[in-house]
Amino acid sequence: MSKSSNSLRTVSIIGTGVYLPEETVTNRDLEKIVDTSDEWIYSRTGMRERRIARADQATSDLAAAAAQAALADAGIGVEEVDLLIVSTLSPDMFFPSTACFVQAKIGAKNAYCYDLGAACSGSLYAIETAKNQIACGAVNTALVIGAEKMSTFINWKDRNTCVLFGDGAGAVVLRATGEKRGIMKGVFGSDGSLAHQLWTPGGGSRNPMTHEMLDQNLQYLKMEGREVYKHAVTQMTQSVLDALAANGLSADDIKCFIPHQANARIIDAIGKRLDVQDRMFLNVEKYANTSAAALPIAIDEAVKSGQVAKGDLMLLVAFGGGFTWGANIVEWTK
Repeated sequence: MSKSSNSLRTVSIIGTGVYLPEETVTNRDLEKIVDTSDEWIYSRTGMRERRIARADQATSDLAAAAAQAALADAGIGVEEVDLLIVSTLSPDMFFPSTACFVQAKIGAKNAYCYDLGAACSGSLYAIETAKNQIACGAVNTALVIGAEKMSTFINWKDRNTCVLFGDGAGAVVLRATGEKRGIMKGVFGSDGSLAHQLWTPGGGSRNPMTHEMLDQNLQYLKMEGREVYKHAVTQMTQSVLDALAANGLSADDIKCFIPHQANARIIDAIGKRLDVQDRMFLNVEKYANTSAAALPIAIDEAVKSGQVAKGDLMLLVAFGGGFTWGANIVEWTK
C-alpha cells in the first residue's frame, strides 16, 4: 500500500555547485566565424558571451566537476549518495548513460544512476523525480546534475543557432530534511506534436548515422525560433501561475523567479506578463543557453550572490524541446 501524502518526507536542496569551462567566446569572436554582429546577437537574445569546453572534455567531465562542488557545498561524502541523475541532451555517447560515467569519475559507488532526457526542462524534471523518490523513502540522498557540451551539437556555420548556446554544468544535492516546505508541489506538461520545432533530427533510429545524413547536417540542432519563442513565453508564464495556485501562493510570496536561461527577451516577456520583472533572475548574458545545465547553474548563482537567503521562496520554471515545460517552488533552507 502506498503512503498517504501526509507521511511523505519533506525534501530540500542542501548543496549546489557548478562547473564552467575556462574558454569564453564573445559575440565579437562569433563575428569572425559567421555573418553576425555583437549588436544583432545582444538585441535579440541578451547574450554577450558563452563558455566552450575543451576538445578533450566530455559532458561527463563537466558534470563530475559540478557534482564534486555540490557535494562539498552540502558537506557530505560521495558515499552518501543513493541516487545520481544526469539530465543532458549532449551525452558522452548513446549508451551507457552519462550518469554512469559520472559515478565512476566521482566514486559514487553506492548510487544507482541514470540519465533523464527532457531537453532544457531536464534538470527541473530530474529534481522532481529525485524529490519524489526521497519523499517516499526509496532513497535518502540524491545528486541531480544538468550538464551540456552544446558546442558539439550545433552547426557553427548556422548563425541562427550557433550564437545561442554554451557549455557548462550545474548540480544540486537533495535530502529529506524535515523542513516545513522544502521542494513544493510541481506542475509539468509536454506536447510531442510540436517536436519538429526544436530537435536534432539525425543520428537516431529514425535517421541513422549515414554519409547522407551527415551531408544534410541532420546531426545538428534545428530550431524554428519564432515558434519556440511564442510557446516558451506562453507555457512558462502559465506554469508559474499553475505552480503558485497548486501551492496556495501568490507572486508576492516569491523572492526570486529563476527561469530557464534561453533568451533575455523570453525572460523579459514572462516578467512583464506576471509583473515580476524586478525579481526575475538573469545570467544568460554571461553563459548563453546551456540547456539542461542552465537551471542548476542559475540556482547556484542566485543563492551564492545573496539573491536568495534562508527561508526565501524561489520559483523554478523551464521550457525545452519536446516540447516540455514545468515549474516548482523551493523554500531555501540552507
